[in-house]
Amino acid sequence: MGLLERTRKEWFIVGIVLVIAVAKLEPAVGAKGGPLKPEITITYIAVSAIFFNSGLSLKTEELTSALMHVKLHLFVQIFTLLFFPTAIWLFLQALSVTPINEWLLKGLQTVGCMPPPVSSAVILTKAVGGNEAAAIFNSAFGSFLLGSSSSVPFTSIFSQLFMTVVVPLIIGQIVRRRIKDWLERKKPPFGAISSCVLLMIIYTTFCDTFSNPNIDLDKFSLIIIVFIIFFVQLSFMLLTFLFSTRNNFGFTPADTVAIIFCSTHKSLTLGIPMLKIVFAGYEHLSLISVPLLIYHPAQILLGSVLVPTIKSWMVSRQKALKLTRQPKAPVKV
Repeated sequence: MGLLERTRKEWFIVGIVLVIAVAKLEPAVGAKGGPLKPEITITYIAVSAIFFNSGLSLKTEELTSALMHVKLHLFVQIFTLLFFPTAIWLFLQALSVTPINEWLLKGLQTVGCMPPPVSSAVILTKAVGGNEAAAIFNSAFGSFLLGSSSSVPFTSIFSQLFMTVVVPLIIGQIVRRRIKDWLERKKPPFGAISSCVLLMIIYTTFCDTFSNPNIDLDKFSLIIIVFIIFFVQLSFMLLTFLFSTRNNFGFTPADTVAIIFCSTHKSLTLGIPMLKIVFAGYEHLSLISVPLLIYHPAQILLGSVLVPTIKSWMVSRQKALKLTRQPKAPVKV
């Protein structure tokens, strides 16, 4: 395979490298308050575009079926809101005897208690070809459930989720009904569109990360925290994979993809306001915020890099399951 052909095939990975490099060169362009205004273009326009795209590409029966998939929803919410923070707490008991800054460790604990993000898990699930409808429900429900039970204003959470998730999704479904035949005939590249939006999110996320004065640690602490965060993410992704692929759960490969991303991703959009309210007046608030500020771009980067691997597994698993379900030809005597 030639270099050009290989680049075309792996265009998304190449895109990730390029947007991170561009963000590093001039982070102020895509940071909050910068010329691109990500607080508007990403938080509202890009996220709305993601869910309009989902509404346009998903069949109504797929959304209805996902809504009734109670076992999957329970798995994701229990893992996210109960298992994740408990496991992090136990892990931090071991780390407490190390010389790592105690406020950074408290920050890691707060990461474990955060709700899932609304957009990244959905985009990555769609990029792989997983159960996108289930990812939409669990991302929105998790953010709403934990956000509404915290000190973050309920009306703010509800209105933002409604306007950026529910409304675009419904509009997408209405438009789909109007142009259903055209969509089935032309088959627009919905996955590629979502991937492009994700590259935009990665770019602005790393612009924020590189320009954030709070991430001003000594190199040792920074390297240790980054290593711990990637270790935690990979470990939990592996755990959700192992649990959800057990036969007694009855999840499909597409379900497993949604579970992996929805159960392990954490929201920066809801997380930072929650930290500012819970730790208001703390002189170490900036240190407590660092793990979440690192976790957010790390989960997008790691998930994006793993998309081809997870997709390859899902496709091969689906083929294997299809073959086992085919009736065997009768043996001729």
